[in-house]
Amino acid sequence: MGEYKNVPQEINDVVSDNIKKLAQLFPSAVKDGQLDIDALKEELGTFEEVGKEKYEFTWSGKQNAKKIAQQDVFGKTLKFCPEKSKNADTTENIYIEGDNLEALKLLRQNYYNSIKMIYIDPPYNTGNDFVYNDDYSMSQEESDIAEGVVDELGERYTKNQKSTNKFHAKWLNEMYPRLKLAKDLLTDDGVIFISIDDNEVENLKKIACEIFGESNFIGQWNWYKSATPPNLSIKIKKNIEYILCFEKNKNSLKYKGIQKTSASSNGLLNQTNSIGVLRFPKNVVDTGLADGVYKAGKYGTASYDIELLEDAVVESGIFISEVVLKSKFKWGQENLLSEISKGTKISIRTNTFSPSYEKSEYDPEVPPNLIDKSVYVDTTEQAGKLLNALMEEKVFDYPKPVELIQYLSNFVCLSDDIILDFFSGSATTAHAVMQLNAEDGGNRKFIMVQLEEKTDEKSEAHKAGYNTICEIGEERIRRAGDKIKAENPDANIDIGFKVFEIANTNIKWNELELKDEQIDFDSLSDTPDQIDFKQGTKDIDVVYEIMLRQKNIPLSSKIEVLDEIGSRTYLYADSYLVCLETQVTNDMIDKLASLDPTPFKYIFRDSAFKDDIDLKTNAFRRLKAMVKKHAGATKKAYTVEFI
Repeated sequence: MGEYKNVPQEINDVVSDNIKKLAQLFPSAVKDGQLDIDALKEELGTFEEVGKEKYEFTWSGKQNAKKIAQQDVFGKTLKFCPEKSKNADTTENIYIEGDNLEALKLLRQNYYNSIKMIYIDPPYNTGNDFVYNDDYSMSQEESDIAEGVVDELGERYTKNQKSTNKFHAKWLNEMYPRLKLAKDLLTDDGVIFISIDDNEVENLKKIACEIFGESNFIGQWNWYKSATPPNLSIKIKKNIEYILCFEKNKNSLKYKGIQKTSASSNGLLNQTNSIGVLRFPKNVVDTGLADGVYKAGKYGTASYDIELLEDAVVESGIFISEVVLKSKFKWGQENLLSEISKGTKISIRTNTFSPSYEKSEYDPEVPPNLIDKSVYVDTTEQAGKLLNALMEEKVFDYPKPVELIQYLSNFVCLSDDIILDFFSGSATTAHAVMQLNAEDGGNRKFIMVQLEEKTDEKSEAHKAGYNTICEIGEERIRRAGDKIKAENPDANIDIGFKVFEIANTNIKWNELELKDEQIDFDSLSDTPDQIDFKQGTKDIDVVYEIMLRQKNIPLSSKIEVLDEIGSRTYLYADSYLVCLETQVTNDMIDKLASLDPTPFKYIFRDSAFKDDIDLKTNAFRRLKAMVKKHAGATKKAYTVEFI
């Protein structure tokens, strides 16, 4: 079972994790827990040559952007909002309100290496959109003074106007740490798609190449976004936006575009292949040739030599004998027979004896780098009309089409993958995930993150009662889910979502530890909850905050109240026991030890033992003994932690 320890206040210790990994790979480069840069370079075969120039993409604030990506997010947690959620008890979908940099850091433990696909549509840095002030080394007031801009609510984002010094640098400093964290969340075969326009496409590609690696750049899709672009430029009308694609680790997976639906005849010959022989079974090959016997010999076309090796017989539009041909074929004999077994039709229409085939079902085509109506993806104008109809108001400018996200998702996503969008806007991605599941019976899950950006008081959205972009996104998910379910009544579709908002910590992590003298619990006038937790804290918020410090446990996991043990004892994901009772008894220990299966971890309040070390020690000796008794010969591994 090991030593008892406290639940760590830190959520991410990225630097320490990375150093440990480097120590495993390059022991000589890590000395006394510290990285020796020169030694690491030598391990990698790089020896410093002073005064040499090198290719590098840099900007003002880059070093701090890297630092921000590795910093923990202290004093923050995710607070569950049941009143905003839908089907909270059963859903596996997540919606987070708040700063996406903080959200990504809070999610890192739970979803490290777990997200198959990320799609984001970040601000394009047009000169009229917002960027975040992410310098956590400054106070909010200092940051506001430095930037010279602050809204009436003190929000940590500012308008990035082109007249501002470091215009591009501000945007790059926003994007760099977010992309760095996004990479951590992707599975080893995961992929990220990023929408962008002309303003920052070159810079975005450069920082993404640095973070994901140039070798992991897949390509750039051009999306035909508008049939009626603004007629403002005297040089060029812009009706194209770009989608950059990077894989975490480039692999051999074939991307799946649209399914070929129209039947067409395809030639079976290929000029670059070597000469081979194919035997076509009798009564399989249809033809336009007249009935009769066709003698073995030379046939073919100007481009291809084709030899009929044996006489062949035609009767009523079909070869009733084997057809044995010698030429340069696309397929070998095994592939030919496999295709015939799948229903592929083989034809020899003319006296050249050139064979062709027509499949009953075609594999999806590799997607072209142009996305438009030819692949069933419409423009933003059409997307806006459909969203307006769903919401019964114009609530959002320039939404992405649902079909665009579906199309990208089909490239790589299996039926049970997680899809993340941390610039979720009107929640098009969530809509697309539900629609895709309805169409193919999948169980993909979504995680949406959106800043609580206020709507313009003059906007139609505000007049309709939507005070924030989050309210628009959440309502869209509700309406889209209901519509999809109504259209697919027999489908088992998850149309719910749990809403969390980024909030201050619920737990007084260090306040008691900072006191010099030992605490006399009996003399305290405060209740145990006032000692351990912030005012107004709910148990469920404490449970979720503790779970943010566990690895690979989704926030969508089930929470049970173990009433037979106590009213404040919770089982999370069938594996984590969180006991928030104010006093732990022997009877309670016995019941905890009898749980089957044994929880992976037991978490208790330190105050429940009233600072009595002997009581704590005896209690957990009893827990260990009782677990062993219930388990019999089977060893049950578990750990114990305290808050």
